[in-house]
Amino acid sequence: MVSPESDWEGVRLHVVTGKGGTGKTTVAAALALALAGEGRRTLLVEVENRQGIAQLFDAPPLPYEERKVAVGPAGGDVHALAVDPEEALLEYLDMFYRLGRAGRALRKIGAIDFATTIAPGMRDVLLTGKVYEAVRRTSRGRPVYDAVVLDAPPTGRIIRFLEVNAEVAGLARVGPIRGHADSIMALLRSPQTAVHLVSLLEEMPVQETVDALVGLVGARLPVGGIVVNAVRAPLLRQADLTAAARGGLDREAVAAGIAAAGVGVRPAAVDALIAEVAEHAERVALEKSERRTLKALGRPTYELPLLAEGVDLGGLYRLAEQLCRQGMA
Repeated sequence: MVSPESDWEGVRLHVVTGKGGTGKTTVAAALALALAGEGRRTLLVEVENRQGIAQLFDAPPLPYEERKVAVGPAGGDVHALAVDPEEALLEYLDMFYRLGRAGRALRKIGAIDFATTIAPGMRDVLLTGKVYEAVRRTSRGRPVYDAVVLDAPPTGRIIRFLEVNAEVAGLARVGPIRGHADSIMALLRSPQTAVHLVSLLEEMPVQETVDALVGLVGARLPVGGIVVNAVRAPLLRQADLTAAARGGLDREAVAAGIAAAGVGVRPAAVDALIAEVAEHAERVALEKSERRTLKALGRPTYELPLLAEGVDLGGLYRLAEQLCRQGMA
């Protein structure tokens, strides 16, 4: 469980989604670190077969087993798992039908590959089922993991991904499959789950975030927070930005500033710098507008800075500390 100061006390499954290119895997990894407080264990799960977690933590490719990849800023453990649909199906068959070696034989004749690539929705059923098992697993009467963070599919696919078990429950009227599907949907729609949306301060990611939130609410899935990633601080004072946006920068002052920097003052250089400042002012104004759109959604919002040097393990810890400081963990 997260700390009492967190906005998400009581949430055990954190689903992280976002438009492609917004950095959702980075945010999921930072959140897993942030949730790993003293004495706590978190599990970071990926389901898209990209090995993005291993790359972020500078680790070898993850096998189909849970491995410790980091220690959280407060001393807890972060484990990671890359879910393989074929292995998950073999577990599923053994769990419900006790197939054991017979299930392995199905792999040899290609039946497992067929089921995970051809059967509609089967892949997502297996992936969500494995996540459900990790959340529910206990040892000596307490959860093995205090929190599970799922690096989920992008926003364009997230609702169908999370709702696939509702479809299965509608097809399987009775039996273990129906019961399992109902249990998964009960978790996904419960207060123990939060679906967090990652966005950039750009028009398309913000619009996709708005659309995803509306869809999640319609599907009765619990919307979590909004993480605004890769935020860049304005380089100029607001008065200068306003003047630049209106084309009112003092040309002589700009030329004097160039000269003070020890650079030769040429008319073309002054024009280029003024044009660049105007573009910067336009971008800052657009970002303010997109930020207002996200704030209007009424969800807890967190901002993470752009890491100019790129995202490495040290950068992940910086982002995790930001999430802790802002109350997400």
